Amino acid sequence: MTTTAEAPAVAPYRFFDLQVVRTRRLGPSLLRVTFTGPDLADFHGGGRDQSLSLFLPHPGQEAPVLPPMGLDDGRAWHAAFRAIPDDERAIMRSYTLSGQRRFPAEEVDIDFVLHDDDPSTSGPACRWARAATPGDRAVVLGPAVADNGAVRCRPQDDFDHILMWGDETALPAALGVLAWLPEHVSADVYLEVPHREDIQPIITLADVRVTWLVRDEGGPTALDAVRAAQLPEATSPYAWLAGESGTMKELRRHLVRERGYDKRAVTFVGYWRRGMSEDALRAA
Repeated sequence: MTTTAEAPAVAPYRFFDLQVVRTRRLGPSLLRVTFTGPDLADFHGGGRDQSLSLFLPHPGQEAPVLPPMGLDDGRAWHAAFRAIPDDERAIMRSYTLSGQRRFPAEEVDIDFVLHDDDPSTSGPACRWARAATPGDRAVVLGPAVADNGAVRCRPQDDFDHILMWGDETALPAALGVLAWLPEHVSADVYLEVPHREDIQPIITLADVRVTWLVRDEGGPTALDAVRAAQLPEATSPYAWLAGESGTMKELRRHLVRERGYDKRAVTFVGYWRRGMSEDALRAA
């Protein structure tokens, strides 16, 4: 009798060492950092709103300080990570994969929101991105398989319309979702940005209506804009909401209570909360 050994399962996530290749301003509030790395051939982003955990060094450090990568138990690794002194432990932030290329080189893009024109009032990840130069080192905990749980946009199989809202922190994710949408789906999309120069091109096959809510031009709030929208009759509508937690919750409440959306057909992801840092939000 002949038996065939099964290939070992691939863990859905792993650590990848990164080095900055270049940076590019996308607008007053947006900066794209392009990375390469020795193992990116094994990096398999799932598209859409693929999220990542990015680890950055403190000023004066050559690389982010992390526990040994060989710890198999995630809880043990996290405990070891928290045990590193605050002023040494790598800065950890959540980001969305903005792009991935195999040729002519293995590269990934991550977009940073520059919250303020005054660098002294920006957070540590923003300050790092502003100062990033080719060769600077970082580490990302990212996908080793494309079908992974860090892709949150997962509509029902028969969805025929998608309502989307995102602020500037969710812009890379929103653009990724739009690029993924099939052509038979229609979409109403509301995207908030601080300045008109932050508006980005849309690439999609879907039948899309995009409304840009520009804050410094006195545009309506997300809730007012969506509440006033004339949405098409859809057999199986789906909603994707991402950005500031309070705004997202207001929109979800409106869709479920006032428009009759099934709760299971509303994906909502809070990327930040007004008045709280990401560290404070994680602790809460």
